[in-house]
Amino acid sequence: MSEVKIEKLCKSYGPVEVLKDIDLTVEDGSFVVLVGPSGCGKSTLLRSIAGLEPVNSGNMTIGGKQVNDLPPAQREIAMVFQSYALYPHMDVYNNMAFGLKFAKTPKAEIDARVNEAARILQLEPLLKRRPRELSGGQRQRVAIGRAIVRKPQVFLFDEPLSNLDAALRINTRVEIAKLHKMLKATIMYVTHDQVEAMTLADKIVVMNNGRVEQAGRPLELYYKPNNLFVAGFIGSPAMNFLPAQVKKGGTLALSDGQELKATLPSSCKTGDSVTLGFRPEHMTLGGTGNFALTGTVDIIERLGESGFAHVRLPSGQTIIAEVRGDPRTSSGQSAKLTFNAENLHIFNAEGRRLG
Repeated sequence: MSEVKIEKLCKSYGPVEVLKDIDLTVEDGSFVVLVGPSGCGKSTLLRSIAGLEPVNSGNMTIGGKQVNDLPPAQREIAMVFQSYALYPHMDVYNNMAFGLKFAKTPKAEIDARVNEAARILQLEPLLKRRPRELSGGQRQRVAIGRAIVRKPQVFLFDEPLSNLDAALRINTRVEIAKLHKMLKATIMYVTHDQVEAMTLADKIVVMNNGRVEQAGRPLELYYKPNNLFVAGFIGSPAMNFLPAQVKKGGTLALSDGQELKATLPSSCKTGDSVTLGFRPEHMTLGGTGNFALTGTVDIIERLGESGFAHVRLPSGQTIIAEVRGDPRTSSGQSAKLTFNAENLHIFNAEGRRLG
């Protein structure tokens, strides 16, 4: 078993709290992705689990064994960094074998482990090459292979694809997903990339200011974000937000005078200030729906079959709606945006989700 369990974990640099009462369980064999803005503490959390950063308080267990005071080499983890950190004077084989040689692993076992990792990662033809003779994607696969040969309980990935170009990032992302299924390994993975998080994760952990805002399945966070921060962070483009006030009869009045009729949660009272949220991909330029907003098109980003219309409302606020095909709408034209009630998110004055 390689479950990772973190309880009330705190980490500070002097007076600055970087991790604040982190509670998190990473189930055995799961793929957990940590996301959040720069400085939120996700890489520090990963490094704390690896033993590269001492913590101030709290408890960490890997496979049921407490690891707080264990050195990194005894935690049965392997870490893959943003930097490949390969030895330039060694070929691929020796880069992957170095850690095993240092641990005085028998040569026959080293050969078996390196060759198996090379087979899994399709590196067999490259074993005699040096890092300078490899592409970025190949170097990253070597770094992953160096982790695989150690047969760790847990793999820790810290933004491993951020140095790759867009096309190579997609290919390597697919390889990592296949690798997880093949090894059935427990993986914790830090990224800024929304697509990486949504496509790779069994569970996404959204962090902000050193705390866990929400943890759950990708579509759970997408459809039922706990608060405004998670709603605005998960999804690309980000969710649209509009301030509104609850009027009698369940009417929502926008600041520009437009009104929407909705079935509101029982906790909504007349006079309450709320924030309405709706995702660009749930809105339609023209068409039909329970709700409609009108505005003026500022610009349409055409991305092929789909694109995004930036529409300025009478209040001056701009919202984004997905468009399909050729809408034959241009800048300066009036537009009606429609969406359905089931796709409306409502947040209270404190930013918490209602309903």
